[in-house]
Amino acid sequence: MIPPYQLPSSQIRRFGLALMLPVALLGAIAFPSQVQTATAQSSGGNRPLTIRSDVQEYDSKTQVITARGNVQMLYPARQLQATSAQAQYFSKERRIDFSGNVYILQQGNNSIRAEKVTYLIDEGRFIALPQSNRQVESVYMVDDANVNGQTAKPAPKTPALKRSN
Repeated sequence: MIPPYQLPSSQIRRFGLALMLPVALLGAIAFPSQVQTATAQSSGGNRPLTIRSDVQEYDSKTQVITARGNVQMLYPARQLQATSAQAQYFSKERRIDFSGNVYILQQGNNSIRAEKVTYLIDEGRFIALPQSNRQVESVYMVDDANVNGQTAKPAPKTPALKRSN
């Protein structure tokens, strides 16, 4: 066997890399990333609802998932994406409560910004609440260029809006 100080530097690097790979894999398994992911599935069609966050808790008695910190939700079956500071998924009630700088994007176009939003999954309904002295903002894309095969008429002029903020 050749002493390590006589090995070429390329062999020393390869040996070091060979040792680092198992250590890195062991570290990834033993110390998982802080970002947690939960996937809930609806009872009817088994479609995934994925929630990513810094911390997650699951209460098996109430069947409630609580996600905190940099929450990201993806629900492809409903074409929904959401971000917030916290989210709670109530699987029995089929409801999701978002809070803290909530932004929801639906179908890639329509969006809601609010402090708190409740999404009732079975009804496909959102209930949004603003911060105090603020308003909820929703943006809906309306395609009125071709209604019933006719070109849409221009909307009547309306008075300018007065901002409440």
